[in-house]
Amino acid sequence: MSQLRTVQVLGGGSAGSSAHVTSLAAGLVARGVRVTVCAPAAVDRAYDFTAAGARFLPVPRRSDPAAVAALRAACAEADVVHAHGLHAASRTALALSGRTVPLVTTWHTRRYADGARRQILRLLERRAARASAVVLAPSSDLVDLARGRGARDARLAPVVAPLPRLAAAVHGGKARAELGAVDRPLLLAVGSLVPHHGFDTLLDAARVWRRLDPVPLLVVAGEGRDRAALQRRIRDEELPVLLVGRRDDVGELLAAADLALLPSRWEGRSLLAQEALRLGVPLVATAVGGTPELVGEAAELVPYGSAEALARTVLRLLGDPERCARLAEAGRRQAAAWPTEDDTIAHVLSVYDELAQPSAATTGDH
Repeated sequence: MSQLRTVQVLGGGSAGSSAHVTSLAAGLVARGVRVTVCAPAAVDRAYDFTAAGARFLPVPRRSDPAAVAALRAACAEADVVHAHGLHAASRTALALSGRTVPLVTTWHTRRYADGARRQILRLLERRAARASAVVLAPSSDLVDLARGRGARDARLAPVVAPLPRLAAAVHGGKARAELGAVDRPLLLAVGSLVPHHGFDTLLDAARVWRRLDPVPLLVVAGEGRDRAALQRRIRDEELPVLLVGRRDDVGELLAAADLALLPSRWEGRSLLAQEALRLGVPLVATAVGGTPELVGEAAELVPYGSAEALARTVLRLLGDPERCARLAEAGRRQAAAWPTEDDTIAHVLSVYDELAQPSAATTGDH
C-alpha cells in the first residue's frame, strides 16, 4: 500500500483537542503517514504542528464559502480526513460533499445549549454523525449520543493527550510562594471560564471553607467570557479565590496543590484529572460523562451543581491526610493502567487502515 495521507482538521482548538492532534500528528508521522493539519493560524502558533512533522495549512474557523473551499482543497488528495470537534466536523462534511474520501470525527466533548440554539446544536450533531464513516468518542455517553444522532459506526476511543513531565514537584515550593499559599492549603481548578465548567458552584463552595483556619486558597487557571462576573463575586463576597488566567505552568501549579477540583457539567477524559492522578494530587470531581470511567476509585466524586457536597468533601479531605495519601497512591495506580499515547495512535491508525482499503472508499455518502 502506498504511503497513507491524512488531513487533521481542528476548529477553535481547545487545549485537549489541540494537544491530542499534536500527539497524533507526531505519532503518525513517525509511523510513515503523511499528515496535514488544517486549523486557524492562532492554534498553530500555540501548538506548532510543523514541529511534530506535519504540514500545516491555515484554515479559518468559519463556514463561509472561502473557508470551506480552502478546506476542500486541502483534503483533495487525502486517503482519510479526521475532524476534531463538532464544528470542525460540520465544516469538513461540507467540504467533502460529493467525495468518497472517508471522514473520521472525534467528539472530544459534549456541548450544551438552550432555546433555539439547542435545535441548531442537534442539527450540527446529526450532520456530523451522519457524514462520518466512524465517530470516535472518549466516553460511553458520547458514543450513545453519536449513535442516537445517526452515526453508522461510533466507537469508544480514549483520547490520550501528552502530559507534562516534571523533574521534581515539591509542595510548598516556588509556585506556592508566588500564589501566597505557603502556610495555607492550596486548591486548584483549571478550565475555560464558561458556565458548563461549574465555577459558580465552586465559588459557592468557597464561601463554606473560608471559615477554616488557615483559610484555603482556591486558584482558578483559565480564561473565558464569565471572568468579569466571577471576579465581581470574588470581590463582593470576599472569597478566598484567585483567578490567574491562562498559564503555561499548570503542571507546576498542580504539583504544588493540596487538592485538584473539577466541578464541570460534563467531561470526557479531563486533562486536569489525568495530570492530577499521575502526579498523586487528590482529586474531587463531578460524577459526569467519562470521569467515573477515567478515575475509578482513585478520586472523590460529587454530584454536578451541588456546592454543599463539593464543600463538604473538600473540608473532609483537608482534615484527613491519610485519606489524601491513599487517594494519591490509588491515582498513580489508576493512571498506570490507562492507555498510552502509543496505544491511542495505534488505534487511530488501525481505523485509518480499515477505511483506506479500496473496498471502504465506496462506503461514504458525504
